[in-house]
Amino acid sequence: MPRSSELDTRRAAIRAAPSGSVAVVDETALLASSAVAAHAGEALRSGRTAWRAVPGDVALLAGARDDEDAVRRLVAGWAGEDEATLAHRARALLRDELGASLRPEMWSLVLEHRRAGHHVVLTGHAPRPVLAPIAEDLGADELLATEAEVGEGTFTGEVAGPVLFDGRGERKAAALGDRTVAFAYAGPCSEALLATAAHPLVVSAGTSVGSREGAHPVLPVEPRGGTLATPGDVLRTAGFYGALVGAAGTAAAVGLARRSRRQMVDLTCSVTGDLGLALAGIDVEVTGAEHLWSARPCVFVFNHQSKIDVALLMKLLRGGFTGVAKAEAASIPLWGAMFKLAGVAFVDRGNTRQAKEALEPAVRKLRDEGWSLAIAPEGTRSPTPRLGRFKKGAFHIAMQAGVPMVPIVIHDAGEVMWRGHQTLRGGTVHVDVLPPVDTSDWTVATMTEHVEDVRNRFVAVLEGAR
Repeated sequence: MPRSSELDTRRAAIRAAPSGSVAVVDETALLASSAVAAHAGEALRSGRTAWRAVPGDVALLAGARDDEDAVRRLVAGWAGEDEATLAHRARALLRDELGASLRPEMWSLVLEHRRAGHHVVLTGHAPRPVLAPIAEDLGADELLATEAEVGEGTFTGEVAGPVLFDGRGERKAAALGDRTVAFAYAGPCSEALLATAAHPLVVSAGTSVGSREGAHPVLPVEPRGGTLATPGDVLRTAGFYGALVGAAGTAAAVGLARRSRRQMVDLTCSVTGDLGLALAGIDVEVTGAEHLWSARPCVFVFNHQSKIDVALLMKLLRGGFTGVAKAEAASIPLWGAMFKLAGVAFVDRGNTRQAKEALEPAVRKLRDEGWSLAIAPEGTRSPTPRLGRFKKGAFHIAMQAGVPMVPIVIHDAGEVMWRGHQTLRGGTVHVDVLPPVDTSDWTVATMTEHVEDVRNRFVAVLEGAR
């Protein structure tokens, strides 16, 4: 994530403010694209949009700005739906689309506020069900959004109260009441909302460092999410996959000559990790690299942010390891074949019996052949920088095999390959490899405590000041 003088200035101001200070974060600052448009687009694709709403929603997807009518059209389309169904859909849309538009600069500032003990309020004109999963992942203490009317657990299709949309953010400011606001973050058009705070900050993509929007300082942020790949991104991605194919071909020749599938896999990992990431313009800075080797064989656990995580593990671990992946990964072009060659265990997350059977060969390799195992305990890529819940599978494997567990904490991977995107962007990924965790005294009865302990180690590093 790029640094700016305004970002550093704001960090210092946050740390100096007393605990309990109120920080207001508007969706126009947090998101690079419209949450209302994302949900309207999903409804159009799914065939749920009423014919009267189609012209307006098509215009919204074509680039028209959000307005009060767009919010009302979205809520009207929910008539008759139950709250649980809509909550599930909102979480899925955050995972598949909106997560890529979250601005990392703002995410980092909210973490700073939380560390300082501040009261974080997320405001937005989008309806509450749309913003609720974002507020949850952000760790916001309060959400002020447009309310949708609910009757007996289902939506009526009507808005309850005002739509928090106007030209200057006046309705959002009014929703805050008479509370004292220390910090406010919003887009350039939210003058009234910004005026409520002692320390307002305009968040604007593409604004030069040090510029000002009216009377307020500006935080320049990187454009992201919803934009087409640049020619440079396409070239980086082609270079990466070219290195992968070249490495696989060369490694196959070496492996056949030496009659060793293991050497073939290890050579592919090393070359792809080094050359592929270099051609993609991705640097990897590692702290604690000695722990990658000191405890093998072991179970490596890592936080899963991006499709590029596999290549990062190739570079970090070099060889002598296999992994666990969801069953669908077996059908991914090129990668699926590579995973099969490397002996990756494909697990059907909805079938506990199949998962246990699929993991048995990996456990034998770990225990009897000295291979290490790499697993993402979250089970899937997280849609936001927030760490997901850890599943127990990796922990049971480490205990049963009698090997240590080594946490690999990955930062910024989502910034070099956004969720939902197929192209790579140049940048630096930071990795912290934590000391091995001894599993010799683990038991099934105490497993929940061990899972929580290891997850807390990840959280401490991910949310610690960098």
